[in-house]
Amino acid sequence: MIRLSSKTFSTCAAAVIAALALAGCGEEKTTSAQEKTALIPVGVVQLVEHEALDATVRGFIDELSARGFRDGEKIRIDRQNAQGDQTTLANIGSRFVSAKSELIFASSTPALQAMARSTKSIPIVATAVTSFEAARVVKSDKAPGGNVTGVSNLGPIADQLAHLVELTGEKTRTQPVGVIFNPSEVNAEYQVEKFRAEAKARGITVVEAAAGSVNDVPQAIASMKGKVCALWLPTDNVLASAAANVAKLAIDAKLPVIASDSALVRSGSLASISVDYYELGRMTGSIGADILEGKKKPADTPIAFQSARKPLLNLKTAEAIGLAIPEKILAESDKIQ
Repeated sequence: MIRLSSKTFSTCAAAVIAALALAGCGEEKTTSAQEKTALIPVGVVQLVEHEALDATVRGFIDELSARGFRDGEKIRIDRQNAQGDQTTLANIGSRFVSAKSELIFASSTPALQAMARSTKSIPIVATAVTSFEAARVVKSDKAPGGNVTGVSNLGPIADQLAHLVELTGEKTRTQPVGVIFNPSEVNAEYQVEKFRAEAKARGITVVEAAAGSVNDVPQAIASMKGKVCALWLPTDNVLASAAANVAKLAIDAKLPVIASDSALVRSGSLASISVDYYELGRMTGSIGADILEGKKKPADTPIAFQSARKPLLNLKTAEAIGLAIPEKILAESDKIQ
């Protein structure tokens, strides 16, 4: 057994304490380094799950990644879906604020409005919003002036109506055009106002029906049967969520549907002239990356707009409702066989 003198023991003890102190300092340095390389929190929220909003979120995340902001590497994305519930949207906004998010992406007008109510300081970029001004989240499209900016999804309503007239021929002279929308959505009401004005200028009568939820869609379409020559539908989250049912009910009623959202055509509606929602997401992601890099501020970044794509036509639906498509329209349209 080895015996240590009191002097030797004291020396060893001092060495151990010094070593522990140095180890503690090392831990503090490591923790400090970890804090410096912490991932940037980014909140992503969409109102509800459907093709158009899903595409905007994919586009946003893909563009951030292409700009070097990859989820799990440089940023940490908290992706949330409110499932159409306003209370959930408010809770999501509070969640993003508590997490000290440095950027929030909102897809849809209701999602944007909820995020704008939650914070006046965190930068918010949004899309699938028809009018940022009508939603009252910016001072103007050209000079937002606050913490909100983004990309509008407003489609060419005048061109959509002209397309409807081309497809239905002389029927619009003698029969009204039906419009179905959710009056609770600012974006839908904004588009319908523009459509009313365009229809009035052409001497076309408009008949409207409200669909506040997907459960109201069958009754709304049934109310149009035998009264209108065609349906025009705005970009509307209720209608987008019920896209397949809208198409089936319209086909059963032999009604051509010209939709502002091409996703409805892929689900079976007749035709659309629409923007590209994935591209809307990428455009918004580019703005978001600029903000994260310190190149832009929402207040000084004008609302962006996208040019519409070529007309999209569902030939199966045209056959199902017995509609002959003019050769000119066939030649200039993208087609779903």
